Amino acid sequence: MDWTDLPPLNAARAFAAYADKGSLQAAGAALNVTHAAISQQIRQLEAHLDLRLLDRTGRAAVLTPDGQLLADALLGGFGAMAQRARELRQQDRARPLHVTTTPTFAANWLMPRLPDFRQKHPEIDIMIDPNPNLSDPAPGGIDIGIRYGNGDWPGLESEMLLQTSIAVVAAPSLIGTRDAATPQDLVQFPWLQELGTSESSMWLEDNGVPETATAGMVHLPGNLLLDAARSAQGVAVTARAWVEEDLRSGRLRLLFEDARRKGYHIVVGPASLRPVARSFRMWLRGQGRKAHPASRPAQG
Repeated sequence: MDWTDLPPLNAARAFAAYADKGSLQAAGAALNVTHAAISQQIRQLEAHLDLRLLDRTGRAAVLTPDGQLLADALLGGFGAMAQRARELRQQDRARPLHVTTTPTFAANWLMPRLPDFRQKHPEIDIMIDPNPNLSDPAPGGIDIGIRYGNGDWPGLESEMLLQTSIAVVAAPSLIGTRDAATPQDLVQFPWLQELGTSESSMWLEDNGVPETATAGMVHLPGNLLLDAARSAQGVAVTARAWVEEDLRSGRLRLLFEDARRKGYHIVVGPASLRPVARSFRMWLRGQGRKAHPASRPAQG
């Protein structure tokens, strides 16, 4: 297709509206412009095509044969576009809200709070995708992501939802009462790692301990990681927010903590959010403020 053959879109739309409505005034009302603007657009289209589209010799202008041919083509094309756009909007409205996050976040933070969202928005169908692999929000796919990090994901917009440090924890029945002065003091124990992630491996590597120097790495779903840590099956690297109660009760011991400013962020694409996604983001912000009153996510 040679796109240079196409006439100016605004002028073509104005002429099609005139052919459909039968007058300049009605076409202007349909496009929310003045009838003078419609007349000017039609003259621009005639100049572009070097054709006379309207016969203006009588009291009322009528389509010329060339104008009728062009009008038929434009009305058919614009009509097909409008119909397909309506179908796509209807499909988009019917598509469930798609939210992706890690299994650990879903199990420990999102799912206990989700009934509140369902009560407030029973009309919204929602699909929670607990996946450790990072998938970017995109039109027609994932609406909102919730992921851990410093908020810097190129091409995406993010805002802090839950600020929390990273904690290295283990059950007293595994680690005993000994103090771990350095990460090397923990190589004799097995380590736990969520499937699809590398938090434990990366923490060990960042602290100069090769994974092969440990007593082994157990990979398991995120919703089972803390249960395994509580039952003394290994050392776990996780968000401190998930183990606060365990630390207070003594079920787990805090061995190391990375207190750099990181946390879970609401992540969206650069495109405009669907209404259902905007409602969910507003709800997330409210839940974040309830959980941490000092945290005030940006509005918008």
